[in-house]
Amino acid sequence: MTVQLFKAKPALWLASALVLGFAVTASAQTVYRIVGPDGKVSFSDKPPANPEQGKIAATGIGAAGAASASNLPFELRQVVSKFPVTLYSSAKCGPCDSGRSMLTNRGIPFTEKTVNTNEDSEALQRLTGDTSLPVLTIGSQRLKGMSDAEWNQYLDAAGYPKSSQLPLGYRYAAATPLVQIAKPAPVAPKEKAPEPKVDLTAPPAFNPANPAGITF
Repeated sequence: MTVQLFKAKPALWLASALVLGFAVTASAQTVYRIVGPDGKVSFSDKPPANPEQGKIAATGIGAAGAASASNLPFELRQVVSKFPVTLYSSAKCGPCDSGRSMLTNRGIPFTEKTVNTNEDSEALQRLTGDTSLPVLTIGSQRLKGMSDAEWNQYLDAAGYPKSSQLPLGYRYAAATPLVQIAKPAPVAPKEKAPEPKVDLTAPPAFNPANPAGITF
């Protein structure tokens, strides 16, 4: 099956792909960076069962990392909740800048994750299969590389408006690293047990060898 078979109804096909993909895999897109007791780092879509198995730092990918939609118009808020948009970018990346501008100009609420460290790259490799940027996700649909036509086509299929409906004064959240390291909480120092107090006024203990209790 190829894309050419669906030229007659591209919007319908894209919408179906977005709905099916979102229902199946959107909930599995949160990635955890796990630092084991031996110091080894691994990535998983499931957190460790208990703290002894390792420290975790969720990357905030997927629906949980969607842009805040509380102050958006109702229809736009519904689309954002079903098909959250996330842009994966890096510093000094021209196509990333173009993609960000395109989303902003169209008024698409989105979350931006930056890939600037080795740990970020490892997490991106796990998510997309490679480390090329930019990457755009719409729900569970993953688009690699910047393409105005392709990005707009999938945004249309998801139900995003063609022009901005963002409220006046809307501000995009600042970009955050793909992998956010969780710092362990400081351990409170143990309190020392109080030393026993010596009562200097108490009479000395009876000594059979010195019944009079005479001291020199």
